[in-house]
Amino acid sequence: MNLALIDPFVLAQDYPHSLIGSMRSGHATCIRFNRKGDFLASGRVDGTVAIFDMDTNGVACKLRGHTKQIQSLSWSRDCRYILSASQDWKCILWDLKDCSRVRTVRFEAPVYIAELHPTNHLMFVASLFEDKPVLVDISNPIPVKRTLPSAPKRPQIEGDNGTNEKQATQDAKQTTCVTIFTADGRHIVAGTSKGWLNIISTNNCKTIHSTKLSAGVIIFFRLSRSGKELVMNSSDRILRTIVMPNLSDPDLDPDSIKIVVEHKFQDVVNRLSWNHVAFSSTGEYVMASTYMNHDIYVWERNHGSLVKILEGPKEELGVVEWHPQRPCVVACGLESGSIYIWSIVPTQRWAALAPDFSEVEENVEYIEREDEFDIHPQEEIHKRQLDLEDEEVDVLTIEPVKGEDDLGPIFHMPLLLDQYNSESEEEIVAIGPGTMRRKSPGQGKEWMNDNAAPIPEEKAAKRPRKAKKPSKVDA
Repeated sequence: MNLALIDPFVLAQDYPHSLIGSMRSGHATCIRFNRKGDFLASGRVDGTVAIFDMDTNGVACKLRGHTKQIQSLSWSRDCRYILSASQDWKCILWDLKDCSRVRTVRFEAPVYIAELHPTNHLMFVASLFEDKPVLVDISNPIPVKRTLPSAPKRPQIEGDNGTNEKQATQDAKQTTCVTIFTADGRHIVAGTSKGWLNIISTNNCKTIHSTKLSAGVIIFFRLSRSGKELVMNSSDRILRTIVMPNLSDPDLDPDSIKIVVEHKFQDVVNRLSWNHVAFSSTGEYVMASTYMNHDIYVWERNHGSLVKILEGPKEELGVVEWHPQRPCVVACGLESGSIYIWSIVPTQRWAALAPDFSEVEENVEYIEREDEFDIHPQEEIHKRQLDLEDEEVDVLTIEPVKGEDDLGPIFHMPLLLDQYNSESEEEIVAIGPGTMRRKSPGQGKEWMNDNAAPIPEEKAAKRPRKAKKPSKVDA
């Protein structure tokens, strides 16, 4: 929409108000905006990754390489590469310039979540199911995997070997459920199944600090856009916002690190659990989707109060994401797999089309100017038109948009001009005039059978058919 037609007071609003539409391409299980916010990646239950263009709400491209459900998606900083993690024990790095695979890494367990390094797209960290997390370097065709510790760093009690051994035995049973990089990529923040938050150095893969924040399992982490705040979701039904310490200090003392919980958000009345959590574009708001419910809760961080409950479709919502630059929220439904969009419905300001036009709330008496209806000579009118035509109009210069000055170089994905490939996949397909049928389960997945060559139509037509056995009625 043209920004000149929108009321500036509407643009100043911080959070969305109502459901405005939906998108669909298969059954979506996870979604993620790129850093600029012009594309939305959607991981589907069949292993396909669909990239949506947020300007048209159409599918820009589809990435096929997984055979099972997509668990997580992660964009590179320049928006050119995207990492997909799946339940088929694989992570694939995609190049959106030609939609090709850069690297494919296979693990020995399903992947919970995988996150790209903030500055190096050839490095990522992955959390595995019932296994230790792995830091992977894919600079070379053969990936280099380094195992990260899951046990927290505890102070040793002098003279009490029994207690130390007991704690070591208990810590060995912990598993890491989620791992993410810090804003500069020098450290990794990991959450364990016993509620511990571990800060691990990327260089030597050693834990430098540990803090117990929850009595339950830490389910999810998400950093704010500035990287100074962290929001945590755990199984104790409490959301926590944490002020991150300055880990980029070269004189950092690990013993001086303190993890401070800023706010705790929970539903005291209904005791709701949270499926997913995210920050707003500015970091001033925290939102979460609810378990066994269809609402999205939005809290304000300054006072820790609930400011909005976004009502949506009559189905439970899974992953929720906030647009990086606009008051827009998207979420995927667990039952239908559709992607729902909440935003602000602005009223267009038509006075921007004509500088002399003004909008009034009620009829007023118009007073004409003295020379408004004067008749001018034709030569003078023609001269004015020629003077306007001589004015040069700059249509090539792209003015910077507020909030994009810190993005750095951004990759622009090529446009997809094939209308057939850009359409969303529907479950019902047309096979003739006025004839519809449901799509067969294996249709469109011939790429999975690498060794199976398709049978030509001529040979398929010449294939002999079995003779029909005569029935008793025919005899």
